[in-house]
Amino acid sequence: MDIQLKRGLLDVCVLSAIKTEDSYGYKIIKDMKPYIEMSESTLYTILKRLELAKMLTVRSCEHGGRLRKYYHITEAGLKRIEDFKEEWREVMSIYKFVTKEDKND
Repeated sequence: MDIQLKRGLLDVCVLSAIKTEDSYGYKIIKDMKPYIEMSESTLYTILKRLELAKMLTVRSCEHGGRLRKYYHITEAGLKRIEDFKEEWREVMSIYKFVTKEDKND
């Protein structure tokens, strides 16, 4: 798969994982696990990129004597999810065109 396409898909997956409630790294990985495997290093790279793009915000909170970072989706992050849904409709239309001959085999 094209690396840029995969990067964009992973970004949207992470945003979707925090769409309904703030979350932290380990929980994000756990919530995504039934759908996609992701290493901690990959996740934290994505979280940093999304923070720089202002698609999420970060707050630290003490939990069990340690600081835990919680991630919160912003309006820009929500918009990215909606944009992705529209883009995906176009991708599916192209896919149907490309594979239409396969149905006749």
